[in-house]
Amino acid sequence: MKIFNLSFEKSVGAVVFRESENGEREFLLLHYPSGHWDFPKGHVEKGETEEETLRREVEEETGIRELQIMAGFKDSMRYSYEAKGEEKEKRIANRAGLHVFKRVVYYVAETKELDIQVSFEHIGFEWLNFEKAINRVTFADGKRIMRKAGEFLDKTP
Repeated sequence: MKIFNLSFEKSVGAVVFRESENGEREFLLLHYPSGHWDFPKGHVEKGETEEETLRREVEEETGIRELQIMAGFKDSMRYSYEAKGEEKEKRIANRAGLHVFKRVVYYVAETKELDIQVSFEHIGFEWLNFEKAINRVTFADGKRIMRKAGEFLDKTP
């Protein structure tokens, strides 16, 4: 059996926010089993638009169905990793590369929903104000996206 060594993948995610009861903007962060904190995101499925992926992934990972995607914000990051454990086994079975180069496109989206139901992919969530959220986001690229999203929202009437 031949194992392909390289995969290119695209995911779409969102910096999801809401306005709290006291009028403060709060951002949704998800806690992943590996320990890091990040935004909801996931793989683009065949035939999906970025918006369709964003809506599906946010709903699957958080239960949020009501999202208003903010026009005018779109940013992305790139990273690579080597699949390990269960993911490695799945990739071998599917003849997918073990070295993954990924591009993640992010949008900003508002919700009024309060009831979050995290998927099996996560161990928790928090709604945090900007300062706490940017400190909680684990990776530098995530902090960069968060900073740009905050600047965008500050300029949006």
